[in-house]
Amino acid sequence: MSQKTILLVCSAGMSTSLLVTKMEKAAADQGLERKIFAISASEIDGVLAGEDINVLLLGPQVRFMEKQMKQKLSDKNVPCEVINMTDYGMMNGEKVLGQAEKLMG
Repeated sequence: MSQKTILLVCSAGMSTSLLVTKMEKAAADQGLERKIFAISASEIDGVLAGEDINVLLLGPQVRFMEKQMKQKLSDKNVPCEVINMTDYGMMNGEKVLGQAEKLMG
């Protein structure tokens, strides 16, 4: 199974760092090879230019960026979705990883 890259975006990149850790643990528990990282919304253009990602998840606090991100990613065939607010608030790494996996097919 090849490694897939999951990018999380939030307003400052800080609140998602704990979620990344929990998602990495969930991926390891499931035997999945995943590169998972979080950035702030201001870093998105630079990261998209230099990184091949398989899915982009937006924190609920930047849900207003969803349409814009989907347009940026349309030519790359990368799915984008807002993280479920309850899963985000509970820092449920397993459920958010499941959301990413479902989007990647």
